[in-house]
Amino acid sequence: MGSASFEFLGFSAAVILVLNLAARSVLWRQAVLLVASIAFLSFFSHAPQAWLPLVAFLACGYASLRAMQSGTGKAGYAPILIGLIFAYVWLKKYTFLPEPLFLSFSYVTLGLSYVFFRVLHVVIDAHDGLIAEPVGVVSYLNYTLNFTTFVSGPIQRYQDFASMQLSPTPPPLDVVVAGEALERIIIGFFKVNVLSLLLSMLQTRALNTLPVDGGFAVNLSKGIVIAAVYPLYLYFNFSGYIDIVIGVARFLRIRLPENFNRPFSADNFLNFWSRWHITLSEWLKTYVYNPLLMTLMRRFPSPRVEPFLGVLAFFVTFFLIGVWHGRTSVFLFFGVLQGLGVSVNKLYQVLMAKRMGRKRYRAWANNGVYNSFARGLTFTWFTFTLLWFWSNWQQLGFLWNRLGFPVIVAVWAAIFLGSSVVLAGWEWLRSGVLSLRWGGQPVLLSRYVRTVWGTALAVLAVATAMLLSVPAPDVVYKAF
Repeated sequence: MGSASFEFLGFSAAVILVLNLAARSVLWRQAVLLVASIAFLSFFSHAPQAWLPLVAFLACGYASLRAMQSGTGKAGYAPILIGLIFAYVWLKKYTFLPEPLFLSFSYVTLGLSYVFFRVLHVVIDAHDGLIAEPVGVVSYLNYTLNFTTFVSGPIQRYQDFASMQLSPTPPPLDVVVAGEALERIIIGFFKVNVLSLLLSMLQTRALNTLPVDGGFAVNLSKGIVIAAVYPLYLYFNFSGYIDIVIGVARFLRIRLPENFNRPFSADNFLNFWSRWHITLSEWLKTYVYNPLLMTLMRRFPSPRVEPFLGVLAFFVTFFLIGVWHGRTSVFLFFGVLQGLGVSVNKLYQVLMAKRMGRKRYRAWANNGVYNSFARGLTFTWFTFTLLWFWSNWQQLGFLWNRLGFPVIVAVWAAIFLGSSVVLAGWEWLRSGVLSLRWGGQPVLLSRYVRTVWGTALAVLAVATAMLLSVPAPDVVYKAF
């Protein structure tokens, strides 16, 4: 069952109906969500053996959590964390581990990456005393297996989840809230099933029709499409899925955190990662960047060195993003590029602020022309890093041989200049349209315009699905 399919929406609608029959009962909400989540998992495998590793991992995580809350496991805190991390790496079959170590039977790893983040979070926070109330088995399972976030997030804090799931007065669900949630689902469904589908087809066609010797102009246009379309496809695919589950969860009386905030408006790579996959960035900042930086500052207590320690901490943190995404050397290099992007960005900010002074540098960075090129550079670097996200070394070699060095240089120059102009134009257009107001609010954000817009998107999405008669692309992050 695809996470952005009609089947998923039908399943979600049934769960929503049942849960809201007695929404004020904590026991009822917990029971319905747990049964729904287990039923959702059953769609992916009916073989009990296939779920044993995930069950074992969850059991170890719960035992570790309870040990932290009772105080009996605090002496073994570090070994417990290392054990959980190793169990995750082992179950995901990272290639740096020897093959004989892995389990010989087939098992499900779907959602394991996001379960891993949630389990580590509750164990760490319990150790630090940030989860005061004992966590019951049902609450733990609902948090880790919640069917709306199981496949690809977003990564919600247990404290936020429990404040809604265990409250006798859950978040309200009136006509306005229901309308906004439904609008969110429609927009997400349109993003995944129309926009990401068309963009995926466009990139695939460019890849499949790349000629052996098509000439400079033909190869340039194909290269631009192959490289520049993918980040747009990934955005509409992933953010569309997030829109759907945020809307569905709201009907289930759960508010999920936002995961995207107009990432292509970012004017530097650090700012980009505060807008893209926000919950992942915040998790890594909380549990990797901050502890690592504090450790380095204690080890090197010098005000002159401190800004550069942040550069190193940023590199390590975002390198781990690549390691988390995949098991092979391709994702390892993807992590290196992410780490370089944020650490060089931070180093540039540190050096420029020292050279120009913070006030002059801030004024310069807010210049419109500078912002446009900075935005284009950010998009270009992200697009470049994604080559190691969607392809492999063999395919990269194929593109290198087909396009040739001069065309490749021209492709990236064109993407940089084109994205600088297009994104600046988009920001100008968006600002202008939102400045048109009626009754004290932007016209496009009025209830009537949004109703018409949502209806049109729903009709277009259904019509596209019927006319094309091809399956919509699955959610990319389902693979992680």
